[in-house]
Amino acid sequence: MAKTIGLIGYPIRYSISPYFQQAALDYYNLDVCYDAWEVRPKDLEVTVSQLRDFQYLGANVTIPYKESVIPLLDELDEWATMVGAVNTIVRNKNRLVGFNTDSYGFLEALYQDGNFDPEDKRVVILGAGGAASAVSFALAQKKVKSITVINRTLGRAQKLVGRLEHFIASQAIVSGRSAIKLNALPWQVLSSHETLSYCHLLVNCTAMGTRYGSLEGDFPLGSDVIPAGIMVYDLVYNPPLTPLLQQAQEAGASILGGLPMLVYQGAASLQLWTGADAPVSFMMGKAKEALQSLP
Repeated sequence: MAKTIGLIGYPIRYSISPYFQQAALDYYNLDVCYDAWEVRPKDLEVTVSQLRDFQYLGANVTIPYKESVIPLLDELDEWATMVGAVNTIVRNKNRLVGFNTDSYGFLEALYQDGNFDPEDKRVVILGAGGAASAVSFALAQKKVKSITVINRTLGRAQKLVGRLEHFIASQAIVSGRSAIKLNALPWQVLSSHETLSYCHLLVNCTAMGTRYGSLEGDFPLGSDVIPAGIMVYDLVYNPPLTPLLQQAQEAGASILGGLPMLVYQGAASLQLWTGADAPVSFMMGKAKEALQSLP
């Protein structure tokens, strides 16, 4: 009997995950179908519950459900528990286990495609949701010098920083000879030249600039406040050159888009579902093909 994997999100009309994930499953001749499920909030609980049926291997989870899906699962692995966000669900018999492969995907892309080592660097993160949590916890493990979280709702940024403080203390993580410096700031500070003056890495974890989304064409800050020479990493993958990355290029910054992270996290998810080594290069090529074919 054919198995099924789903992608749970809203909206997901233009997601390319089904294209490169199905290609990878077909690459190994697995009798598995990867479907996109555009799930409204009122239907989330029912959709997740059906994953316990024998035909399902699990699911990916994307915006806006990476945090809200957690109470619907039976258990989380240790990393997903610390991060507080899930992007991969695996059915283990009739139990649903949550994982977070976003952290791995983020770092893999940063090292391999961005050629950037974050250790002892100052980082500014835009957003405080599930993606920002995965990114900030991953960077904390890599002993950055500082992490500043900037969000429209300051309380959410403060909450994320509080969890980071606990994580760093519990893991006894230090950068060099000192503790990692943490800060939460309101969105308004992005208009100031001072905000990024000592920054080495800026990561956009919001949906700003996403093609076909409600924030299409938007960017959080302009070239006039982006320092030359820093790395600007936008997790948005469509369009490949987002409005933020255009501003960063104008400012003379290095840039990295979100497509490599999408593929690396997807490859890690594939291994969790199937146990097979993901054909990463093949998946990357298929992801690029899918992105180019979108209207």
